[in-house]
Amino acid sequence: MPESTPEQLRFPPVAGFTVRGDFDGGAMSSDFGPMILRGVDRQIGLTERLSAAIDDWRHPSYTTHPMRELIAQRVYQIACAYEDGNDANALRRDALFKLGLERKPLDATTDLASGPTFSRLENGVGARDLYRMAQAFVEAFIASYPKAPQVIVLDMDHSEDATHGQQEFAFYNHHYGNHCYLPLFLFEGLSGKFITAVLRPGKRPTGAENAMILKRVLKRLRAAWPRTRIILRGDGHFSNPELMALAMADPLTDFIFGLAGNRALTPRAEPFLADARKLHALRIENARRADADVPERTRTYHEVDYRAGSWPGACRTILKVEVTARGDNLRFVVTSLDLPSPECVYRDLYCARGQDENFIKMIKNDLASDRTSDSTFLANQMRLFFSCAAYVLHQTLRTEVLVGTELANAQPATVIIKLFKLAVRVVQYKDRVRLHLPSSCPVKTLLQQVTERLFNAQPRAAPA
Repeated sequence: MPESTPEQLRFPPVAGFTVRGDFDGGAMSSDFGPMILRGVDRQIGLTERLSAAIDDWRHPSYTTHPMRELIAQRVYQIACAYEDGNDANALRRDALFKLGLERKPLDATTDLASGPTFSRLENGVGARDLYRMAQAFVEAFIASYPKAPQVIVLDMDHSEDATHGQQEFAFYNHHYGNHCYLPLFLFEGLSGKFITAVLRPGKRPTGAENAMILKRVLKRLRAAWPRTRIILRGDGHFSNPELMALAMADPLTDFIFGLAGNRALTPRAEPFLADARKLHALRIENARRADADVPERTRTYHEVDYRAGSWPGACRTILKVEVTARGDNLRFVVTSLDLPSPECVYRDLYCARGQDENFIKMIKNDLASDRTSDSTFLANQMRLFFSCAAYVLHQTLRTEVLVGTELANAQPATVIIKLFKLAVRVVQYKDRVRLHLPSSCPVKTLLQQVTERLFNAQPRAAPA
């Protein structure tokens, strides 16, 4: 049977009352999020930067929605957990989304863009537009610092983005066992700030490809911060001579990369592994004699003399030796840092890159960066950028507005549930708009803090 909008909802009786529901509530919304996102966006100017990067090809006579408004609407929807472009068909008349886009909330002539409009937008941008948008993200990252930082860590990682059907550059990846894209994400590892992202085909990237992308990012960062120490950090996929040479060419740039064992490197760890086995056995024996808990593992850290033939120069190679009841565990790291101890390099500096996985999970799981189901590659890059922009707004909200609150360390999904999904009744007068929230709202105090901070916040410098 064809679907239709229900006119009445029926419920079992309660306390002798018949209970019915309808959809005649009028100007109500289930999303307070757009108002908060608007405040964050006004402060950092993100959607203004992104829209300025696009060469608007549309004829002005037939343009109803400005480019900045389209970008903001799509990003706000994703940031509120509406990841599909078709969601705009229902939300275009939502009073809070209209208000968040600075339109009159109850005026029928101010409806927002629909799903087909976003489909045309995604398929209308070109490669140059997307390149400038990638640059705009880097500019927004630079602008997020009031002054040049002493040190930043560029965490880089690829993430599987499964594809379905006939999609451009969707290749089979044996490691993941399916057809996919393999986008590259760049974050600042100390703060979690997003830098940029590049949608890639599903094949494993070469060192030259990674270096080409990083070279452009480093050039802009170095132009803005000539005295900042920059550390490149990544797993074993990035320990290639091109990236090493890129870092070694700049005296203020270093790298820490994971390194896979091989026939030349692994045998050099055998003496350390033998000593670790003896130490582990001795610790177990001493624990049993003292009737104490038996240690689960023994770890030691060392340096080994190793240089691959393809490397541009000699680099420190750090070795972690771990002995457990289940077997031995060897891990290698190569770095250009010469001062920290082997234990500090591996445990404190390299292992911290695991936080990068959490940043990617936020973008993928909470903000649907893998909703790249368009048939064309460039349109999917645009969709990736929408989710990345939503991440920037959430990250800024969490680290600059929610500081000192219960949501200071919350993931986007938690912020959406607790702070964005609130029922609001909108009343529009001649000279003002009133938003009526539930009297029993559990986050009254938090909302008051957030809105006051956003109301008093000073916008950052506008994009050039």
